[in-house]
Amino acid sequence: MKKYLLDTNICAYFLNGKFNLETKIDSVGFENCVVSEITIAELKYGVEKSTHKEKNKKTLEIFQSKFDVIPIFPALDIYAKENARLKIKVKILDDFDLLIGSTAIFNNLTLVTKNISDFDRLEDINIEDWTVVL
Repeated sequence: MKKYLLDTNICAYFLNGKFNLETKIDSVGFENCVVSEITIAELKYGVEKSTHKEKNKKTLEIFQSKFDVIPIFPALDIYAKENARLKIKVKILDDFDLLIGSTAIFNNLTLVTKNISDFDRLEDINIEDWTVVL
């Protein structure tokens, strides 16, 4: 079965009830979807800068209980290689996005994101955009 790494923007849309993502994730199986440590860090930052910190903190805790969180450490060699390659081509990608994409590549996961044009710069990455209505 195909497995998916949910990008931060997809997680934010899911938390906000957009794009019918709960149904989509349910259709592929919550157990087949994971998130990166980087995504959790970005979501925690969002909680800290929000006006409803306690409510959002609880929402994030519930969210985290639904998905496995995978580490970035095993993907650091891919991160370094891709970062060097992209800088030579002057197609720089944000470090957090590059770490998330590298994690998807290392773990042979399909990255689910709305930011196709950012991540398609990476070699050997599989991407899907679940916000597009077909």
